[in-house]
Amino acid sequence: MLKTITRGLLGLLLATGATSRGQEQISESPLPVRAERAFPNLDFNRPIVVTHAGDGTNRVFVAEQEGIIRVFANDQDTEESTVFLDIDERCVYADNQNEEGLLGFAFHPKFRSNGEFFLYYTSAEGEHVSRVSRFRVMADNPNVADPASEEVILRIPQPFWNHNGGTIEFGPDGYLYIALGDGGSGNDPQGHGQNLTTLLGSILRIDVDRKEADRNYAIPKDNPFVGKQVKMGPQGRTVPAREEIYAYGVRNIWRMSFDRKTGTLWAADVGQNLWEEINIIKAGGNYGWNVREGRHWFRPDGNDGKRSDLIDPIFEYNHEVGKSITGGTVYRGTRVPELIGKYVYADYVSGRLWALDYDTVSGKVLGNYTLSPEEGGENLPVMSFGSDETGDVYFTTPFGSLYRFRSEK
Repeated sequence: MLKTITRGLLGLLLATGATSRGQEQISESPLPVRAERAFPNLDFNRPIVVTHAGDGTNRVFVAEQEGIIRVFANDQDTEESTVFLDIDERCVYADNQNEEGLLGFAFHPKFRSNGEFFLYYTSAEGEHVSRVSRFRVMADNPNVADPASEEVILRIPQPFWNHNGGTIEFGPDGYLYIALGDGGSGNDPQGHGQNLTTLLGSILRIDVDRKEADRNYAIPKDNPFVGKQVKMGPQGRTVPAREEIYAYGVRNIWRMSFDRKTGTLWAADVGQNLWEEINIIKAGGNYGWNVREGRHWFRPDGNDGKRSDLIDPIFEYNHEVGKSITGGTVYRGTRVPELIGKYVYADYVSGRLWALDYDTVSGKVLGNYTLSPEEGGENLPVMSFGSDETGDVYFTTPFGSLYRFRSEK
């Protein structure tokens, strides 16, 4: 999401085809792929999530940031959407604090049989409180959810209004993954990114099908920090790590997604001063914030060259290219063959669109291809990406329309 820039800019990175290390040249020739308006008869109010139920109905669901979810038939000529769920009165959103609101929406993998789905939103119960909640669909109407069915799974106090993260996704393992920002402001002032005793600045992994202790969820036994202790403070006292954490050292992931073919977890982390980054998330990984921003030292006391435990992004770009990355997804549809297997993403500020070709075997980026905006149109601020049941990819903008891609061949 959009944020303030606090330092000067470096030289152009992507336009020269070089990575930040200056070692590799990659192809950036444009693909014959262009954005186009999807569902041209429909408009939405700040559409923040596009998804599907995975239940064979091929319906499309769009969550609006102020707290309303709409559903409609996956037909380009459809003229009407209906309200699936309205939690507007429970959800806090303001234009001058636009990183709050309804931010995440995911259907349970067994939605067809259990009718469950999950939301991440800023709750009206207090100032800057994020909720992860379970809801259920009405038994007699699959196009309407029961607002009274809410069961709060997690409450997460946020010190500031920005850097809420908010993506929630079920992994191939059936567990719910939750991307949390560092709590906001700038520079990670409370040190959450490198603190394993707080949930902030991390990606969580929880089991929503079980409950244990006093929680409405359970912690998977193979989570990387189960039973681990960390040292805190000048006295080095030992305290338990938060066992919900799957990976940490992130600033404000916007967005993350699983490759539906390989199960790889991709995450785009919004930078602060100079660098926007794309990461492949591994269990127990430390992605560096706020010691590093991307591959670059950020904190003066961390510039000792001895942190081999920090995981570099697979790709990054600087702020002459764009200033706020919008993470997407690996294209697994069939309608646009040029995109198959590539990670489609964008930049909110510059409005540029790309398809990243990454070889997971060699760990090398093979290309970062430009995608064209709508014919006759200009670059748009891309808020979010999503996909339908067929694997076709969509993106959203604050202006209300949905977009997809088409081949120009």
